[in-house]
Amino acid sequence: RYEILTSLSPSTKTRQGGALLPLLCKGSHPDRTDAALPVAAGAQALLVSDFCPGGRALSIEDFTAYGGVFGNKQDSAFSNLENALDLAPSSLVLPAVDWYAVSTLTTYLQEKLGASPLHLGSDGAEGNEVIGQVLSMLKSEDVPYTAALTAVRPPRLLQRQSASPMIFSPVSYNDTAPRILFWAQNFSVAYRDHWKDLTSLTFGDQDRLNLTGSFWNDSVARLVLTYEQLFGTTVTFRFILANRFYPVSARHWFTLERLEIHSNGSVAYFNASQVTGPSIYSFHCEYVSSLNQNGNLLVPGTQPSLWQMTFQDFQIQAFNVTGEQFSYASDCAGFFSPGIWMGLLTSLFMLFIFTYGLHMILSLKTMDRFDDHKGPTIALTQIV
Repeated sequence: RYEILTSLSPSTKTRQGGALLPLLCKGSHPDRTDAALPVAAGAQALLVSDFCPGGRALSIEDFTAYGGVFGNKQDSAFSNLENALDLAPSSLVLPAVDWYAVSTLTTYLQEKLGASPLHLGSDGAEGNEVIGQVLSMLKSEDVPYTAALTAVRPPRLLQRQSASPMIFSPVSYNDTAPRILFWAQNFSVAYRDHWKDLTSLTFGDQDRLNLTGSFWNDSVARLVLTYEQLFGTTVTFRFILANRFYPVSARHWFTLERLEIHSNGSVAYFNASQVTGPSIYSFHCEYVSSLNQNGNLLVPGTQPSLWQMTFQDFQIQAFNVTGEQFSYASDCAGFFSPGIWMGLLTSLFMLFIFTYGLHMILSLKTMDRFDDHKGPTIALTQIV
């Protein structure tokens, strides 16, 4: 974002200024393609470029950071500039001007005004002093002027735009219709602690993805992913899923029975029975991994295992698939997290203490007979 601030000298109001020349700046906003900036005929122009403490490119946020806005005006780095704007009869702020428009501003001012603009350095204190000297000279000579304040390039913070992660479509195995859907934000595998990221190979170019060997029916599904030249050989990953009916819940549930890795004639197994859910739903989990720090939902069949796997934002569905979209997801995260359990147990313990204390208070009994010094002494029978 760039700002162009204009101000006319107070003496301009008493002068016969004549026609105003339009200053055109191409803007990025569709409603501001041509923003007209009035410049008095015959007036002097002042261009301030890269004026910011610390040598950074200028942005409007710098007036908040260095302008003494919290009552400390004496600490402002823009004291002369602020004073000029306060005394000016008018000012205009034009946001969202493309940065390349600034490079043409100097040439435009030279053509329209017949004078070269004054460029200031990047030091804030020095630039503020130069502004004060120039404006004082123009005021003493009673010269009308227009001042334009802008930046040559965007601030560094605005230039650094975080690249959003690329979202791939899920892998889909089809026979006559989509049967198995599989997706993960990150798919990484390690052999002998040497990690490979298979995300792009799996989801990025699905036309070249080898699904040979995949199979589906109403009770068993098998998704096969084959990669050439992975760790120097051909590696095949097999997701074996089963669909069963459970009378207790009166519905079908699917389970990822195991995950197999085939390479060089050897097979590595991972038990993934915790990846389960109702067959009408898909399964989702933030991490499905063989690493302990990521939940360890994949349990190696042999210990220690040469293979390690991690799926981030994992989702799979092998039954009741309609179209290319996942059904409602059954998430691996339970409703009662460890924090919720701790809070419930602590609350129950405190409630027990409160109930016990209240019971003890209600059990207190006062004496119904009192000793009278004029009468006989009360005899208390000792009960052992």
